[in-house]
Amino acid sequence: QVQLVESGGGFVEPGASLKLTCSMTGFTLSKFAMGWFRATSGKGLEWVSSISNGGLTTKYIDSVEGRFNISRDNDAKELYLGISDLKPEDAAMYICSKGRANLYLTTNCRTPNRYDAWGQGTQVSVSS
Repeated sequence: QVQLVESGGGFVEPGASLKLTCSMTGFTLSKFAMGWFRATSGKGLEWVSSISNGGLTTKYIDSVEGRFNISRDNDAKELYLGISDLKPEDAAMYICSKGRANLYLTTNCRTPNRYDAWGQGTQVSVSS
């Protein structure tokens, strides 16, 4: 039974930093790529970042390159998203997701149908 539980969101001012955590259980972590999506009423579900099963390869949406950092610790059963210099447009519900067995970062990883399990999300709010 796959379970993904996010934490670490909050209400912060522009320029602040946060580190989001996704606790992962119910599957062999070292065999699956993972991703982060974010959801807003305006944009809907938007892909943000993905990481390979071993953590050596990462991809990001252009708008967060240089500010967001995806990483994982398979021994600790955790996936992370470090965020720096938060901007108002970053405000969203951040959701972690487990890649399907055929997801490799050399292929498309930006669409929801490449993932087969989802967390409940953690809210990030940005306002001055």
